Amino acid sequence: MRPADWVVLVLSLAGIAAYGMWRGRGSDTTSKYLLAGKSMPWYAMALSIMATQASAITFISTTGQSYADGMRFVQMYLGLPLAMIAIAAIAVPRFHHSGVYTAYEFLEKRFDAKTRALVGVIFLLSRGLAVGVSLSAPAVVLTVILGWPSQWTTLLMGILVVSYTVSGGIQAVTWTDVLQMIIMIAGLIAALTTAVLLLPADLPFTQALSLAGAAGRLNPAVWSFSFNDQYNVWSGVIGGMFLALAYFGCDQSQVQRYLTGRDVTQMRLSLLFNAVAKIPMQFFILFTGAMVFVFYVYEKPPVNFNPELNAAFERQAGSSAVQARYNAAFEARRAAARTSDWEKFRAAQRDLDAARAGAAEAAGRATGQNGAKDTNYIFLQFVTRYMPVGVVGLVMAAIFAAAMSTASAEVNSLATVSVIDVYKRFVRPDAEDRHYLAASRWLTGFWGLYAVVTAYYAQGLGSLVEAVNKLGSLFYGSMLGVFVLAFFFPKVKGTAAFAAVLVGEAVVFAVWSGTEVAFLWLNVLGCAVVMGTGLALAEFRTAEE
Repeated sequence: MRPADWVVLVLSLAGIAAYGMWRGRGSDTTSKYLLAGKSMPWYAMALSIMATQASAITFISTTGQSYADGMRFVQMYLGLPLAMIAIAAIAVPRFHHSGVYTAYEFLEKRFDAKTRALVGVIFLLSRGLAVGVSLSAPAVVLTVILGWPSQWTTLLMGILVVSYTVSGGIQAVTWTDVLQMIIMIAGLIAALTTAVLLLPADLPFTQALSLAGAAGRLNPAVWSFSFNDQYNVWSGVIGGMFLALAYFGCDQSQVQRYLTGRDVTQMRLSLLFNAVAKIPMQFFILFTGAMVFVFYVYEKPPVNFNPELNAAFERQAGSSAVQARYNAAFEARRAAARTSDWEKFRAAQRDLDAARAGAAEAAGRATGQNGAKDTNYIFLQFVTRYMPVGVVGLVMAAIFAAAMSTASAEVNSLATVSVIDVYKRFVRPDAEDRHYLAASRWLTGFWGLYAVVTAYYAQGLGSLVEAVNKLGSLFYGSMLGVFVLAFFFPKVKGTAAFAAVLVGEAVVFAVWSGTEVAFLWLNVLGCAVVMGTGLALAEFRTAEE
């Protein structure tokens, strides 16, 4: 990066941290620290919800996902609008009128303490693992542009996040999310504009779209059905809806966003805004990745986008032969693109992919990173090599802003559940409010440190955007199932709900480990098993009585 880029990046990061600490002043009670005193307007909650989900993974990995696999990933969000409408209509008024700090506190009011504790621990486990994955994305950034050790990168991000999250709580988190979302949108627009402008001057935009389509990158709707296919219309509408119901309706990192709302109307508006805006935003990001693919049809990309693996490949015996095959395939693909000979184009693409796979295998043997993919490096290589001065810093700031928004929200929600559902409920139930406020600050710092440590281990997970959603899908279905029982089946009591959650998790992990079922369907499976088990146990209890 050049000096102007550094100025943009440093000023953006410092400004976000300072703004967060300024907006978080006055959070001097537990209610203000964890729920902003229920004072947030709908637009702040809406942008905070979107920013929390639009992590650095969204920028880094989703664009790379589109480059490698096309836009079919957008189908994962097809069920989201339906989920948002259902949550706004059903969950929001129940949570608001119960006066809870966490979603799991509601479960004790409906069931019992052990069910609340079990689901709270499941959240801490799942979100505690995911926060490291979210924070690992910026480590990829500076590994590419500076070669900094990932440990130092994650430590820097952790310090920035903890600085305003510990001091200002949810109010600081929400208002910095608003600022971060603005930076993210500006970065996205800059990235797509640059990708399009860098295409050959004699290439009409309609031809670029035809090329992307011929390469299978413009595939936002796949109608064929298979339980083993990760992304198609059916898994997106059904499995994606269940994932969104669980994420936005049961995951404290999202529930806490709208629990800060002034009233039910403001809370509902924040969710409905996301119902309308989320799919277009995701489409925009994936389309950017598709245009980056078209750009690299005419500008030769490295055989491996990961600089470390690319350097290791070049040192291997026989690398020249693989590189020659790669060069020939690239030239053949470019020539076929210019003549719109799509049959030859696809054949050359297959040769190019085979050469890349051979290079990755050789590099993996040399570095011990067998099977490591370069998906997370594709967009970053494009940004740092080809975007104009100043714009690089803006996009880097957008990536860091996304990482900070997600990490701060997750750290804040983890601290909230730790204090309200564990510490206050089971350790110190009768302390003064200032004691819980202090505990909230300390536990926020603890989870920030935890995120930094676990981020180091998330580097080898391939596509980070897939990794974080697969991880959530191991737990979300069971969480959703117990809330459905709580909302709609009054005859189900605490012991039945508790046992149902355990059975649901056991079945989900068994299917995940023993089959190739796509992860989106695990959300449906977990919910169905918990509901079925809970209702069966309730009927059995009724029959005994």
